[in-house]
Amino acid sequence: MKKNKFILLSALAIGFASCEPEFENAVGANYTSGEADFSRYVAVGNSLTAGYMDGTVSRVSQSYSYPNLLAQKFALVGGGDFTQPSYADDVNNLGGLLLGGTQVGTTRLVIDASQGRPENIVGTPTIEVSNLQAKAYNNMGVPGAKSFHLLAAGYGNLAGVALGQANPYFVRHATTPSATVLGDAMSKNPTFFTNWIGSNDVLAYATNGGAAANGTTAAADHNATGNMNPATYGSNDITNSTVFASVYTNIINTLTNGGAKGVVCTIPSVTSIPYFTRVPYNPIAPSALGGSANITALNTQLYGPLDAIFTAYGEPNRINPLSATAANPILITDVDATDRSAAITAALTPQLGAATAAAFGAVFGRARQTTSADLVVLPASSVIGTTNSAAPAGININGVSFPMANKWVLTANERAKVAAATTAYNNAIVSIAATKHLAVADMNAVMNQLISGLRIETGQIYTADYFSGSTTEGQVLFSLDGVHPNARGYAVIANEIIKVINSYYHANLPLNHPSYFPGINIVPVN
Repeated sequence: MKKNKFILLSALAIGFASCEPEFENAVGANYTSGEADFSRYVAVGNSLTAGYMDGTVSRVSQSYSYPNLLAQKFALVGGGDFTQPSYADDVNNLGGLLLGGTQVGTTRLVIDASQGRPENIVGTPTIEVSNLQAKAYNNMGVPGAKSFHLLAAGYGNLAGVALGQANPYFVRHATTPSATVLGDAMSKNPTFFTNWIGSNDVLAYATNGGAAANGTTAAADHNATGNMNPATYGSNDITNSTVFASVYTNIINTLTNGGAKGVVCTIPSVTSIPYFTRVPYNPIAPSALGGSANITALNTQLYGPLDAIFTAYGEPNRINPLSATAANPILITDVDATDRSAAITAALTPQLGAATAAAFGAVFGRARQTTSADLVVLPASSVIGTTNSAAPAGININGVSFPMANKWVLTANERAKVAAATTAYNNAIVSIAATKHLAVADMNAVMNQLISGLRIETGQIYTADYFSGSTTEGQVLFSLDGVHPNARGYAVIANEIIKVINSYYHANLPLNHPSYFPGINIVPVN
């Protein structure tokens, strides 16, 4: 019904502004594939390609994947069947995963209106990883995949899931245990492809605050280590950019080997997604600290002594007294900070005794307060100010009296590593695409526009604001995980790719109308 209404409105609008872009599927329109052949379209990529949103892939979220939206437009001009991995077993649309009956993936996030916050929808997943489909699909987006994973034999081996050597999403549909993602994609003999791989080569590092899987030690930046063997990389490490370029070249050479044309997408900067912009560096209000008496006590017993020690060693602003009138930064452990544990131990030993002073030195040796140059990750919002059961009583409030672990904050130093890798990857993507005469959808540029406001063809403006209530609901393109788009966001992404196809391959395909797609998932009570 909505679509028919819009067609009517479009027809009226054409009379007043014939240069306006065309949305949806107008009757009798002169659609054409131009120089492209969409008869066998294949999409390769990661979670962004799979239709991941709200922290999972669900039966419904997959239906809004951008490749599926593209395929619907391709069908107007000769596009053939487009298949996606089956999620028919997600009977209640909860998402999540089971492995041998044990839950290994969380259900999708919703806004519980009665609580006013995102939380996992209540229920048990019904998607069992071991129910193997053994089938290649047109949508070969695999959540969590990095560039080199597309070439890795065994990435879809069920036996490797528990060992962390295989991807449960690819396991569900890999044609054989030794199949590769790219090999299964090529079995569809594509005439046209989209390739949006590479985000996880740097995003996994960023979303984990630059921490390794244990959450405390630093993940590696292999542009610094020079390690060229991705088989030895940790899950959150930054892929070496030379390795990335080599792998990406291999992927593109394979995809174009049969003469296929396509579109490649650049990697977005982390500064454009709510996961890194929602929580300010100074989220601790004086009221949250229990009032002026508590603030004075914290300054006297903890912040003051630490400030004096760091100042004595030439770091006067590493820690400052808490404010009783303004919002306060978070106390964190910065793995790149100079280790002052010995200085703290020595300074406090006369007052506290050697053993206690050494314990303080160990806890606060690399501590500092956050600054505006740091990015606090979205999940930290549920940890700041809570009691840390593993910390000693008296210094056990996360972010206040106990430094939050490495994984909760992407520091300025870590941001620089992410930015350098992203730039290197995107330069490689653009360069490799040029050698094969492929179109480039610059999703990095598009997503960066969200910071100041992305105005689409209808005049609607979308921003990087995360959902904060009904007043901003219509401007939200991101799902509740703060990283992946919602259905409306995937419609915008599909449109950006369509515009590139129309321009580069001289096609004429209609755009989606994003406002017709769902936004945030709100339930009255979870």
